[in-house]
Amino acid sequence: MKLMRHGASGDERPGLVDAQGGLRDLSGHVRDIAGLALSRDGLARLRAIDPTSLPLLAPDTRLGPCVGGTGNFIAIGLNYADHAAEIGADIPAEPIVFNKAPSCIVGPNDRMILPKGSAKSDWEVELAIVIGARASYVHANEALNYVAGVCLCNDLSEREFQMERGGTWTKGKGCPTFGPIGPWLVTLDEIPRLDDLGLWLDVNGERMQTGSTRTMIFDVAQIVAYLSHFMMLMPGDIITTGTPPGVGMGMKPPRYLKNGDVITLGIDGLGTQRQEVVAFDDWTAKVAAGEPTH
Repeated sequence: MKLMRHGASGDERPGLVDAQGGLRDLSGHVRDIAGLALSRDGLARLRAIDPTSLPLLAPDTRLGPCVGGTGNFIAIGLNYADHAAEIGADIPAEPIVFNKAPSCIVGPNDRMILPKGSAKSDWEVELAIVIGARASYVHANEALNYVAGVCLCNDLSEREFQMERGGTWTKGKGCPTFGPIGPWLVTLDEIPRLDDLGLWLDVNGERMQTGSTRTMIFDVAQIVAYLSHFMMLMPGDIITTGTPPGVGMGMKPPRYLKNGDVITLGIDGLGTQRQEVVAFDDWTAKVAAGEPTH
């Protein structure tokens, strides 16, 4: 099952994707793709609905973040062996954990705003986990029982803020618009092999990242179990799980995003994203002129 959220930013409604790829509205059945709707029983109720009975949406409907009610947006760093090698980092003995601000979450095709003063904004295509049930001290062999599904994420990063300003990575990871997720929340029954998904990312049509979840150091079940020993994971929480090689920071010389760039990315079975990069001053000018901000 592919679930999504649609409508104006901040006022998204629940929906799903039918077998023909049509967008259907779920507002008559559930308030949001959040909370109890993400539980096993909640997903089973949505799965029992005949999609053809639901209102069909226009193909150009704006897609919002594919899950609502996110309290924690957690990220795992250096989780692909080939990416660690790319930047000359050691393979971590345990997952590297940091936070992205939930306020950075946006829809899959919304604009990406370069932060004020940014010189080193970078891209990272990633597989993200969406938690469906409260998880605390769970074992890896049962961890997937707490997962509602997975989705595509661009873990956008300002490298100067992250690496050169001291403290933790968080300050370079949670800038506004730095967390596009979706287009779909895909339930696990549609993903036969989480450990064999292809990932890719282009900038202005040029391939930057090509990878596979085969090179993940810690897999989805291990990550959920590990985090549940340090915090209580709740329905709607998002965990983005690391990126394959090809980030701008790893290039020689490094390459970073600039005003007018277009990022496109995708993961097998999880759909694609597209973000137009807009400089902070240009974005504020668009807002002042009353133009749409997404």
